[in-house]
Amino acid sequence: MANRQKSKQKKMNVRVDFTPMVDMNMLLITFFMLCTSLSKPQTMEINMPTKDDKNLNKEQQSKVKESLAVTLLLSKNNKVYYYEGLPKQESVKQTSYDASGIRDLLMKKNMKVIQEIRALKQKKTNLQINQKQYDQEASKIKDQKNTPTVIIKATDDATYKNLIDALDEMQICSISKYVIVPITQQDKGLITNYKGGGAH
Repeated sequence: MANRQKSKQKKMNVRVDFTPMVDMNMLLITFFMLCTSLSKPQTMEINMPTKDDKNLNKEQQSKVKESLAVTLLLSKNNKVYYYEGLPKQESVKQTSYDASGIRDLLMKKNMKVIQEIRALKQKKTNLQINQKQYDQEASKIKDQKNTPTVIIKATDDATYKNLIDALDEMQICSISKYVIVPITQQDKGLITNYKGGGAH
């Protein structure tokens, strides 16, 4: 009889209720959703041209734009060429994506703006201005009249990385006026002649 009672006790089923675990999981999910910051999409600020210079005639405006224009020609094998002003064979030069290449060129062209932006950043670091004031002042500095305009043109052989590197340099050098346009046959001819020794 004792053996039968023991065997009956051993056959007792133990039931574990997992229902509270569902509530626990929901609480954990809610906790992590509230405490985790969502990744913010990174955007690039592009300033569109305005109609400010109404007092200048078209010829004067054209001269100003030519003197401040820098055209970058992105080519294959990570090669980049550039010219200032109008496209002329003798003005085409080759540079690189290094700090001593495009960056050095654009920083020299935009030195005044870069210096003013650095001074503004120092004010922000010293807590003399807040982020909103910094953004407003930086926008005014970059939108000054005598700042360079960069025209970016890429050949079919250029890579997306080349374009991204060029756009990065616009941000690093505080260039607010830049545009990406299709490359022309004339520009391709300038590159071909440069490679063939046509440049001086």
